Amino acid sequence: MNSRTTIHLTALLLLLALPGPLNAVDSPGTLPGLVPRPVHMQAAGGGWTLTRKTRISAGDGTTIEADQLARDLSAPLGWRLPVVKAPPRKGDIAMVISPTDPLIGAEGYRLSVTRDRVTITASTPAGLFYGGVTLRQLLPPEAFNNHPATKRPGAFWNVGCVEIRDQPRFPWRGLLLDPARHFLPPEYVKRFVDIMADHKLNSLQLHLTDDQGWRLEIKKYPRLTQIGSRRAESPKPGDRNQGDGKPYGPFFYTQQEIRDLVAHARSKHVTLVPEIEIPGHFRAALAAHPEYSCTGGPFEVRTRWGVEPDILCPGNDAAVAFAKDVLAEVCELFPGRFIHIGGDEAPRGRWKQCPKCQARIKAEGLKNEAELQTWLNHRLEEFLASKGRRLIGWDEILEGGLTPGAAVMSWRGTDGGLTAAKAGHDVVMSPTTHCYLDYAQAKGPGEPEAIGGFVPLEKVYSFDPIPSELPPASHPHILGAQGNLWSEFLQTPQDVEYFAFPRAAALAEVLWSPATTNGFADFQLRLRTHARRLDQLGVNHRK
Repeated sequence: MNSRTTIHLTALLLLLALPGPLNAVDSPGTLPGLVPRPVHMQAAGGGWTLTRKTRISAGDGTTIEADQLARDLSAPLGWRLPVVKAPPRKGDIAMVISPTDPLIGAEGYRLSVTRDRVTITASTPAGLFYGGVTLRQLLPPEAFNNHPATKRPGAFWNVGCVEIRDQPRFPWRGLLLDPARHFLPPEYVKRFVDIMADHKLNSLQLHLTDDQGWRLEIKKYPRLTQIGSRRAESPKPGDRNQGDGKPYGPFFYTQQEIRDLVAHARSKHVTLVPEIEIPGHFRAALAAHPEYSCTGGPFEVRTRWGVEPDILCPGNDAAVAFAKDVLAEVCELFPGRFIHIGGDEAPRGRWKQCPKCQARIKAEGLKNEAELQTWLNHRLEEFLASKGRRLIGWDEILEGGLTPGAAVMSWRGTDGGLTAAKAGHDVVMSPTTHCYLDYAQAKGPGEPEAIGGFVPLEKVYSFDPIPSELPPASHPHILGAQGNLWSEFLQTPQDVEYFAFPRAAALAEVLWSPATTNGFADFQLRLRTHARRLDQLGVNHRK
């Protein structure tokens, strides 16, 4: 028996030893069904009971997270647990900040369930929040419902005694939503953030611009949304080469809506990462401002999926200034560390024929058009740095050489990420092979239309963001990974959820739990309980 098998068996036996009051599930014995799996969990005898008398004892610096836990539990309980600034008494939930605990890190926590009380200890508010998520998972699945789970006065829930110590493997645990192709209302984005947070995912990239739509209000350039947020039609469902004849839009987020989204995400410890595609996938912007193209247009917002040959003209000083102006407003709206500039699928054919681009190549001593894109990236990187931000882009930004502080999101396999990490650049892995959640997850006549590809649940779960060829000294440059939900064929929030879950739950465990404890059979067993939580949340997950 190898060491990994031994770890899996030991963990399973510990789970099976948990006492009966913990959770009724669909398999023999009783399992907490925690997703993602904690780093360390030790069961003990007896249990704790949540009753009408239970309070949340908020230690210094914990009030915000205590209030959040009280809100999360109030709907399924049918009443709100009182949050008190007082020492915990028997039956309470205690929340404690302990900044000196070296074993749990910035997002880790300790969760102790004894007969007397529950204690959540963390070094940061984020850790307290994640400890609260785990506590809710120890309760019955109904704890995730938005409606009271029972009408009985004084109803209570039991939790078996357990000691948990937990922290994430990676700091970037992300998903991507694509409102550029099919718009997602702000209220739904908030709901999606909530579902992510329930899986301890902490980064949501918003693909805000593309050839088919510009979805962000820019005050200095109102034509971007006046013209770029609508298209004449979309590809017809079932026949992507034909149009549906239905005007689409105008759809976009106002700046106030973005501020509200950022604030909501921050309350759930989720960072919103804006993506403004530069220089490719820029047709919607050029429809509004053709003067920033190489040819001068005119253009219309693209009505088909695919790659567009007309892109931003980096030989034009005004076009470069335009890109900086847009990014300046983006930086004002999104306080996170990274700004994503896309950089992918940017055909450089127009640049070859453009006198301004060729003059720029000559004046800057560049070898080719790939280096011209790097020159543009460097200008944008310097600008973002002046705003206290870092540039991140898809792995095509490697082709002309990386700018000094750029981070890479590797989607065409992991080779780009491997190259970047070896060179000392930070990397987020997002390969099509494991992380493209808009690809089909099953085969059969009952499955919805997908863009192509095949990424089943087990494939996602098998992913390791750190390539085996990467030297250990470079491992810290792998920030984590991201699952992408491109929306060419995801037209509604229900479509997004069906393609996302349960695969996003598998990716969440890949990114949180130690690699040595991941076992798909064990995950499937826990997923039986977790699927019931998704049902309680109303998530349209694939059964």
